[in-house]
This record gives sequence, C-alpha cells and structure tokens, in this order.
Amino acid sequence: MSNDVMTPPHALVSGASIAGLSAAYWLRRTGWEVTVIERAPAFRDGGQNVDVRGVAREVLKRMGLFDAVKALNTTETGAVFVDGRGRVTAELPAGPEGATAELEILRGDFARAILDHLPPGVEIVYGDTITGTTEDDGSVTVTTASSQVLRADLLVVAEGVRSATRDRIFGELVDRRSLGVNMVFGTIPRTAGDDDRWRWYSTVGGRQVHLRPDNHGTTRAILSYPRDEDLASLDRDQALARVRARYAGAGWEAARVLDGFDASEDVYVDHLTQIRMPTWHRGRVCLVGDAAWCVTPMGGGGASLALTSGYVLAAYLSSTDTGPEAGTDTDTALAAYERWMRPLVDSVQKLPPGVVRAGYPRTRIGLAVRTLVVKALTSRLLAPLAERFTHVAGMDRPLPPIA
Repeated sequence: MSNDVMTPPHALVSGASIAGLSAAYWLRRTGWEVTVIERAPAFRDGGQNVDVRGVAREVLKRMGLFDAVKALNTTETGAVFVDGRGRVTAELPAGPEGATAELEILRGDFARAILDHLPPGVEIVYGDTITGTTEDDGSVTVTTASSQVLRADLLVVAEGVRSATRDRIFGELVDRRSLGVNMVFGTIPRTAGDDDRWRWYSTVGGRQVHLRPDNHGTTRAILSYPRDEDLASLDRDQALARVRARYAGAGWEAARVLDGFDASEDVYVDHLTQIRMPTWHRGRVCLVGDAAWCVTPMGGGGASLALTSGYVLAAYLSSTDTGPEAGTDTDTALAAYERWMRPLVDSVQKLPPGVVRAGYPRTRIGLAVRTLVVKALTSRLLAPLAERFTHVAGMDRPLPPIA
C-alpha cells in the first residue's frame, strides 16, 4: 500500500469506545482511510459517569463537540458524603474541575457524541474481533474471528484494560497492577428520594455505596470494596452473589442497589487494575486509552486521556510520511506520541501511598477518622487544597499541531 495522493494510508482501529473513536476521528481528519472493528454486535450505550477535564477540553473544542457534550450533562450538581440515614456529613468542592465536573457525561453518551460526528468515510465493522496479526513490508495484516484478512499501514488497539490483542503482541511488556478493589457499576430505577447530587456512603468493612443522577430518568449506582478476589473473572450471577453476601447488613441504600442490579441489563463488574508499559508501540501497532495505561476510576481522568490520545497520535502521524517505505518516520511519530502523552498519564496513574486504605476504612474508628479528615479538607480554609485532587489531565505544554 503506497502513500501517495491516490492511495492514502489505511488505519485499522480495534475498539469503538472513546479512545478508538477519537483516534478514528482524528486520523480520518488528517487524511487516513479508517476502519474500526468492534467486537460488540452494535454500538454500546450505557455505562457510568465520565468527565472531560484539563487538556481534553481543548481537544473537544477542536472537534466542535464542546457544546454537544455539555448538553448531554448527567444533571449532577455536586458530590456529598452521607451517613446511614442519608444525612450529609461533608460536601466535596464543586466547579468546572470539582468532583462533579462541568462536563459530566455518561460513557455511552460521550462515545455516541463522537460516533455521530465522525467524518465521512470511517467504516465501522460490528460483531467482529481480531484473532491474529502479522507484519511485513512496513504494513500489518490482521485476521478476524469472521475470517476477514485486512491489511493496513497502522493498527490502533483501543480495546480497554483487558485487551487480548495487546496481550498477544506485547506479551511480557504488559504489567498489570491490581489495586485490590472491586467495583460493580449498574443502572437502577430512579426513586423519589434520589436527587441531583452524587451521594457517597461508606460503612465498616471498607464497603461503599454510590448513587448518581443521570439524564435518562434512571440512577447510576456503584458498589465498591477492597478485596483481592477478582470479581471480573466470574460470570455475572456469581459476581453478584458474592457482592450480595459481602454487603449483608451494609445499610443505607445497599439492598435497593443489589435488587436493582439483579434486574438491570446494564451491569459492569471490575477488579481495578492499572496497566503500565514501557512502550505503547511496536512496529506498526500502537495502543491508546486503557489498553495502554488504564488509570482506573481511583486515578480518574481515563476518558480525558482516551480522548486526548487519539488527537495526539494523529497530530504526530500527520507530520510524517506514513507509507510502507517510511517506517523510520512512522516510528518517530509513534515515539513522539508516547513522549507527549507519558507525563500526562504518569501524573494520573501515580496514586498517593495508602490511598486504598484511606479511601476504604474497615473499622468504625477508621470511618470516624476519615469523616473528620474529609470535613477538614472540605472546610473553607482547606478547600483549595482539596480541589487539587480533582484536577487531572492538566498540561502546561500546548497540544501538538495538526499538519
């Protein structure tokens, strides 16, 4: 495949969520032919709150999507800690970069906003997945579960934290770091007692219950607790049975959430695991989003990093010759992409020591201490310090230009 006016370079993107769609958007905008492969049989709606912060806000503006994403806001106005009776014990900082961001949106709504604004010419293939890859003559050949054989100048892997394609290609370079925390996310019916705030409840055993409003007339719920067992390795029924046993007697809205999860079609189980890698590219294959660096919800900013990675990748590739005879230039572009993104990822991925123990107190004494600390940090005197913890994906450097 030559890189001339008649035959532009071709990119295969595996994964049609935020990172993959951002890469598809920007690569197409810079002249690439783009094919997106998504294992789901159709676009995946649903999911929990994500937000757009820091440099990702500028990327969104350059896509012309800032107002569209803002219009899809979840309706959440703030975040509070509550006790077993639902009484507020502390309120987290609000504002554009507060615990509830100005651009607070559901994952599915965010991905769909990008999907609906893809430039003409992006092909999306649903219901298929990559089963093998080979490289030769400066290109990559992909085989899929449906027996397709596709040849391209670049493969962009955006399959998420448990990417099978990444594991096959990068092997021993994939460093998985478990945080020892399980999270179960789901959509449940809204009740009259729900309001427009993110309500966060903690009880003994490190158990947390979160309720958050959405813009679809339902409520997004999270159950989260520290445990070395990997719930994500179990099937749904097994995982929910384990969680129900774990939350026996937890109080507040725990029983309602468990019942809601049993009946919900939108439940996702996760064992929080960071992905750390010394490189995000090998030959004509590169990684974006959680497949490269999953920061987990504890780090925050995953959606912002995903959106930004697609832009930065395309920006550096747009300044080089990317045909099969230009392997060195492509390597240079992929290395530049890594250099620009690495400090941004490192700043989010590096969690403070003891953050899991502090965030998930096991005892009543630990809960009481945590409540006092939160009250102090959210007081008028220390609120500016607390706000720093919600500032992610910030960058002093300007975004690289699109050639």
